[in-house]
Amino acid sequence: MKLHRLLPLLCLGAAVAALFGCSRESAPTPTEGSPRGGARLRLGFLVKQPEEPWFQYEWRGADRAAAQYGFEVIKLGVPDGEKTLAAIDNLAALGAKGFVICTPDVRLGPAIMQKARQAGLKVITVDDQFVGPDGKFMADVPYLGMSATKIGEAVGAALWAELQRRKWPLAETGACVVTFEELDTARQRTNGAVAALTAAGFPANRIFKAPQKTTDVPGSFDAANILLTQHPEVKRWLICALNDTGVLGAVRATEGRGFSAEHVIGIGINGTDCIDELRKAKPTGFFGSMLVSAPGEGFRTAEMLYHWVQRGTPPPLDTRTTGIFITRENFEQVLQQEGILP
Repeated sequence: MKLHRLLPLLCLGAAVAALFGCSRESAPTPTEGSPRGGARLRLGFLVKQPEEPWFQYEWRGADRAAAQYGFEVIKLGVPDGEKTLAAIDNLAALGAKGFVICTPDVRLGPAIMQKARQAGLKVITVDDQFVGPDGKFMADVPYLGMSATKIGEAVGAALWAELQRRKWPLAETGACVVTFEELDTARQRTNGAVAALTAAGFPANRIFKAPQKTTDVPGSFDAANILLTQHPEVKRWLICALNDTGVLGAVRATEGRGFSAEHVIGIGINGTDCIDELRKAKPTGFFGSMLVSAPGEGFRTAEMLYHWVQRGTPPPLDTRTTGIFITRENFEQVLQQEGILP
């Protein structure tokens, strides 16, 4: 072939080679949070009461972890067993590699784990720990939650301190303990509060339990109403429960019976379901709460699941958090520091 005909072909070949060479050099590599092949890693976050602020803040923390590590978080509400098992199927169909869950019923643990293993999904529990068929905690499933007994003890200590500050006579004071014995973490919280109160010197025979049928404001309201009817001799009330809503319901019950804020000291747990209450212009009997960082728990569990899936680093089997005492005086500042309030 003559040279003047060969030169255009050589130039074309060089251009094609250069083009493909540049494509190989500039092709994006998968991000740290993406599986090989470029598909974005997906992780689930399942909660039993998606309408509750606590779980919405946990989701917010999980979103922050997803943004930091480059994965996608699939958020699903699972209010009952049927929806829980269906959600696991949905996660598997969407290509998720694992999920964090606060189960609607701790006794679903074995069924959840069986379905998760069949789908090849890793599982971390948050807030409520799975219970096996023998009635014992499933200690082989990673769990992150509050140190229930210690937080309960902190509530009891805070109730006693405020009682002392107000100089209430013990003979006129009763303690309303709104209980939900079916849930172990709830029992630990309220038992811890009772233990701290009695250790400080509060009479055990003036501590009254009010079992609630549902763990919400109406359930607590009904339970406390029954107790108030049974003890008309009590002029001042200390109130504790497993969470903020338990205390809020009991406070509403005392208001209905004519008790003012000066005669009620209610201290909750969680610190996120009482924001509107603490913002009220006129103080109520809801005095404060032990804040457990819901965004922190959401971030930490999502982060641990990410490292487990992406790097093969298993999380600790048992991780516990503690609380921060908030009142009308400091809640805005503390919640801003936690990223819960802007």
